[in-house]
Amino acid sequence: MKSFEKFPNQLRKQIRYVLTDIDDTLTVNGRLPSVVFVSMERLRDAGIRSIPITGRSAGWCDHIARMWPVDGLVGENGAFYFRYDDSIRKMQRRYFNTESRRQANRHKLDKLKLEILEKVPGSRISADQSYREADLAIDYCEDVSPLSNEDVDRIVALFKKAGAEAKTSSIHVNGWFGEYDKLTMTRFLFEEVFGEDLDHVRRDVIFIGDSPNDAPMFAYFPNSVGVANVLHFKNRMPCEPAWVTQKEGGYGFAEMVDALLAR
Repeated sequence: MKSFEKFPNQLRKQIRYVLTDIDDTLTVNGRLPSVVFVSMERLRDAGIRSIPITGRSAGWCDHIARMWPVDGLVGENGAFYFRYDDSIRKMQRRYFNTESRRQANRHKLDKLKLEILEKVPGSRISADQSYREADLAIDYCEDVSPLSNEDVDRIVALFKKAGAEAKTSSIHVNGWFGEYDKLTMTRFLFEEVFGEDLDHVRRDVIFIGDSPNDAPMFAYFPNSVGVANVLHFKNRMPCEPAWVTQKEGGYGFAEMVDALLAR
């Protein structure tokens, strides 16, 4: 990982999209600094689209799509994208799985939930689980005393043993049934909303994140950035970002935006 201070000016000039994780990428100690919203508004004023790519719930994502200065977002680690069209005052929702498939998967996840809570003492269902449509989020350090890396790995293993996908964020282990991830739904969003083939424009995109569930995005985008706290997961990710900011969380995001707009 190279310091983002050295990100070439010629690359800054071609960025048209900023994709960003939320938890511990935009937040600091669980809170959103005001500089994050200011930075997003500055991007919008400069004609650069902001698109969160998050593991957070459908309930959160509905709010974010409506209330934040964003151009859509991917939620629940790729289960859907939401986009609010201001011109017609309507929410566009696009899911990877059909409603019937999501309901069938929910029954399987409900059974798996009981097994995980029994076999990994100290784990807990995430506070926003009631607002999720496609996945199961196990809290390992957001509202519980932090679990060990071994316990986190055990949660992941239980998901995978059941045939589910599993990704670790900075606060949750998320599991779901379906062959998708953040990158899969990002492709749909770009094609269906922006009319862009992501493979053709990925060098016009910068992605910023902080944890292992961002690895597919780090691997795919040449212009991938980690906020400084990504270093907490060094050697625990299959792919690391190409660049890293000096500051953590939302302040690292603002650092990146400052550099992009200084071009």
